[in-house]
Amino acid sequence: MNWNLIFTSIFSAIFIKETIFYVLGAQGLNIHYGYTGLMNFGQAGFMAVGAYGLAVSVETFGWSLWVGILVGIGWAILLALLLGLPALRLRGDYLAIVTIAAAEIIRLVARSESTESVAGGNSGINNFAGAFYDLNPWVNTRRYDFGPFSYSGQDLWIQAVGWGVVLLMALLTFLLMRSPWGRVLRSIRENEDAVRSLGKNVYAYKMQSLVLGGVMGALGGIVLAIGNQSVQPDTFATRTTFICYGALILGGAARVWGPVLGGIIFYVAFRGLDVIIRQMEKADIVPESIMTSTQSGVVRFVFLGGALMLLMVFRPQGILGDRKELAFDG
Repeated sequence: MNWNLIFTSIFSAIFIKETIFYVLGAQGLNIHYGYTGLMNFGQAGFMAVGAYGLAVSVETFGWSLWVGILVGIGWAILLALLLGLPALRLRGDYLAIVTIAAAEIIRLVARSESTESVAGGNSGINNFAGAFYDLNPWVNTRRYDFGPFSYSGQDLWIQAVGWGVVLLMALLTFLLMRSPWGRVLRSIRENEDAVRSLGKNVYAYKMQSLVLGGVMGALGGIVLAIGNQSVQPDTFATRTTFICYGALILGGAARVWGPVLGGIIFYVAFRGLDVIIRQMEKADIVPESIMTSTQSGVVRFVFLGGALMLLMVFRPQGILGDRKELAFDG
């Protein structure tokens, strides 16, 4: 087995755009689930509208990249309003049903033949982020070595901007959750009837939380779209939402740095397992009679699913979390 490849692949995964994508998605869920107690099972839908809002604006309508970013954020706000207006007046499980259905509808519409002229169908939309890389202080095509790690100039630029967005969202969360607005959100999570009895408009606060967390998810989709210079509909499948939930639970809900730490650890483990399993296949350590190459792609989901089950049994609050934060009024 090529241990050098394994270790460099694992540790380089800390900084890559896919990790940023899941961290931002988990940060949005932290606002929804961690601080407000909203069961959003469709975060992938918010991430998709952010990415497609950017790509469609630039490639289909010919607008600038910067306008496209605003359009992607605007679509996320509109989606939050469309989902929240009917669902937030009902019990929490209705929001879960509505959001997971909406996310799948968005993905299927994006990949359908009827919208191929706009959204690109199964092939997606490609090569629309040139304006972003024109601002790159590094040479786009040059490789830069940092010890055993090697990144292109394009990779360094999207990583620098993407982690800057992560830190900005963490700072925003830190400030908001220590404000009166954030304290109301925590109170809604604990007992919304008590908050309502104090004269607070619980519905409005929930809507604001849904919008803010959705925008954070959309930013994750925008970062990945720019980093790949491509958007594909199946990137935003339902599993994307639950990977973000896994990252949030691992790091600790209702903690500013919980989704950041959880997202890094979760995706590093996710990528590391994939590299290790494929190296074991090449070295014939695992015979094909036990596991085929097709099955090996699913094994990492099995391992991580089992790890999350153990985490929920022995430390349900996650690494940084507090067990009391899980006791919200559903």
